[in-house]
Amino acid sequence: MHRIVLTGALALTLAAPALAQTPQAVPGSAEWLRMRGDTYHRAPDAEQNPAEVEATARLNADIAARNQTAAQTEAEAQAAWESENAKWRSESAAAETARAQWEADVAAAEAARAQWERDRAAWEAEVARCRASGRPCVTAPPTAPK
Repeated sequence: MHRIVLTGALALTLAAPALAQTPQAVPGSAEWLRMRGDTYHRAPDAEQNPAEVEATARLNADIAARNQTAAQTEAEAQAAWESENAKWRSESAAAETARAQWEADVAAAEAARAQWERDRAAWEAEVARCRASGRPCVTAPPTAPK
């Protein structure tokens, strides 16, 4: 058992410097391909097949056009989203303003009602005193709030 552990430790000790010095390349990069033996060498123009060059140019143009269309579509979608987002935010702000105004109106109405109730109670007390004294009372009651 100890032999297996020692053998494994020895192997790792010997392999560690080699593993540490292995260059790291991004998978798919030219360096990564070169490390695996893949190379690309462009043939001179005289050796190019004109039909392949033309087909490649058409394919590249088609891909570039599709990429441009996709970018345009994405830009339009982003602009539409931003427009809708701005509209929603505006509507939300307007709704918040309306809610705050409604709350202020309710508070004002409640305050007016409370004031009217105090005025009415004061008027009723004045009428009661007036009747208790035996004099005629001609004051009108306070106007109710609207």
